[in-house]
Amino acid sequence: MSDLAVIVPTRGRPANIHNVLRAWDDTDAWTDAQLVLAIDADDINYGDYVKIVEDVDHHNVFTVVHPKWMQMVPKLNRTATMLADQYFALGFAGDDHLPRTTHWARRYVETLRELRHGIVYCDDLYQGPKLPTQWAMTSSIVNALGRMVPAPVDHLYCDNAVLDLGKRTNCIRYLSDVVIEHMHYVVGKAQKDSTYARVNSNQQYRVDGRAYRRWAGSRDGLALDVRRVQRLRGGTSGYTSRVRVHKPTT
Repeated sequence: MSDLAVIVPTRGRPANIHNVLRAWDDTDAWTDAQLVLAIDADDINYGDYVKIVEDVDHHNVFTVVHPKWMQMVPKLNRTATMLADQYFALGFAGDDHLPRTTHWARRYVETLRELRHGIVYCDDLYQGPKLPTQWAMTSSIVNALGRMVPAPVDHLYCDNAVLDLGKRTNCIRYLSDVVIEHMHYVVGKAQKDSTYARVNSNQQYRVDGRAYRRWAGSRDGLALDVRRVQRLRGGTSGYTSRVRVHKPTT
């Protein structure tokens, strides 16, 4: 079993997963990571996902099936808590994230081993160091928080929350020489489909924005999560900078 499992929540986009598999092949990721597709049993494309996994000629791809549709972050959190005791680290990527750097997964694992308890992300050729639109974290953090995304959002601002937690605890590292490209429609790398339209709607920004800001400013939100991670790392970070928000593009 690999040290790292990367969770990709996906629905209605089996063609994207073919692209993801090719990118993992091209970057020799399979020796260092497993790919976990978090899918829904009520997805009209459920059978397509099952066939994709059946057709892969190794055992480093598997599915975690949820009974019915749920938003991305709850699906990610539920999958992560199911797997946290089985892996040293867990990663998140969208079904529109394509690795470009050979042995990127090895770099992730090596960096997290150095941190012992921490978070790592890399250049997505759009947000760069400003936001971890994909990331990996040690499973110890998932277990300490009881979830992978700290803030109680449904889709947007999950990357902001991960960055906030990492900076406040001084346990996040950006790998500028590693690329996992975000093939997002806002940068002209994909067509805007119904999923993009829903999760990037004004309503979604309002709902998730409120939830994120409440978490960031609450004693039982970010402050509590910081203390939990600091206990893992054996002390305080001394980081007191104010939270800086960049617009999410997940």
